[in-house]
Amino acid sequence: MKSENRPQIAIIDPNTLAAVGLRQMLQSVMPIMTVDTFGSFAELEANHPEHYFHYFTAMNIVLENRAFFTKRRQKTIVLTLSLDSTPLLSQFHCLCVNVPEQQLVRALLMLQQHAHHGGRNLPPMPEVLQRKVLSDRETEVMTLIVQGLINKEIAQRLNIELSTVVTHRKNIMRKLALKSVSALTIYAVVHGFVDINKI
Repeated sequence: MKSENRPQIAIIDPNTLAAVGLRQMLQSVMPIMTVDTFGSFAELEANHPEHYFHYFTAMNIVLENRAFFTKRRQKTIVLTLSLDSTPLLSQFHCLCVNVPEQQLVRALLMLQQHAHHGGRNLPPMPEVLQRKVLSDRETEVMTLIVQGLINKEIAQRLNIELSTVVTHRKNIMRKLALKSVSALTIYAVVHGFVDINKI
């Protein structure tokens, strides 16, 4: 699948570091999406804003350009710094970005499942992303890792040696080309290995 045929998401946030970090998380949660970042509303306007499937937008940008985003409120996710969002934003989906990484990952996964459970409204995943990559045992280990069990607990639960768990863990991360438990959690939930309510 060519990237230009993929649905597009826009992040509109003047904080470049935050936008780049969110882009990486979104591409993990929805690998079939192309994610573009813009530092201002003017940049978004200059780049065919109607092509975007969703807008992840800093709160001040939504408030300053309320007419545009109100018309697209089902497509807009407002990035807030507080769990208590202003009444002005009550009609929008809000995402607090000022939380620990695991909590933000869970919030993104909840948004994705709410809007696109089972992949509805999305094109099919590219075949390379649908292939079975992990062995059955590696899948078992992965599901226990993302549920918060430590290596010793996994070894006891599966009745295997601790060193075997460590080996499986390394192989899982290598095969999936992932670097963190957060990324592994995203993979496991998005691919249906773990229910989001169990993490």
